[in-house]
Amino acid sequence: MSIEVKISKRRISYKNAMKVLLKRVDKVKANKGKELLWILEHPTTFTAGIRSADSEIIDKKIKVINTNRGGKITLHNPGQKIVYFVIDLNKRKKDIRKFITTIENTIIQTLKEYQINSFNDRDNIGIWVNHENKIKKIAAIGIRVSKWIAYHGFAINVNNNLESYNKIIPCGIKNKSVSNLKLIKDQNYNELNDKIINNFVKNLKI
Repeated sequence: MSIEVKISKRRISYKNAMKVLLKRVDKVKANKGKELLWILEHPTTFTAGIRSADSEIIDKKIKVINTNRGGKITLHNPGQKIVYFVIDLNKRKKDIRKFITTIENTIIQTLKEYQINSFNDRDNIGIWVNHENKIKKIAAIGIRVSKWIAYHGFAINVNNNLESYNKIIPCGIKNKSVSNLKLIKDQNYNELNDKIINNFVKNLKI
């Protein structure tokens, strides 16, 4: 099993990232390319998954990009860690729920290394923390599976500006807010990329 790992230092536009991702999906389907794990940042971008509704857009002036991933409307912005992947489930157990659990465990284990306790929620996809006695979202997950090739990814809020979330109903969840790692525990997150990569690859092999 060979996974190409890429870390982009400059911000990549959402549309350009999708071109790269979808091209790799086609190559993996045709057995002509390696699986991919790609960590990057986007400029401020709002995207809408296949289950989104217009009512989730509070500020009607914002531009929203429609995408074929699962889930609803979300925000990407600087300071948020974006982790895209193209993973061939034909080479593993063909179990989408198990794969989502792999993603959840990767995020939870990674944050645990920073002494941050987080958890999943079967009713509300993503990873959550108890911050200031409130349940807040710290990471979003959105995937699509085509011919057992899983792609798109997850995003962890590290030190991003949270005010832009006020323009939408994040992931369609009205009664919970979002946070980021720096607000929860102000510490050095410079090794976050390596920890994500190590945990994700390890969990894929389980």
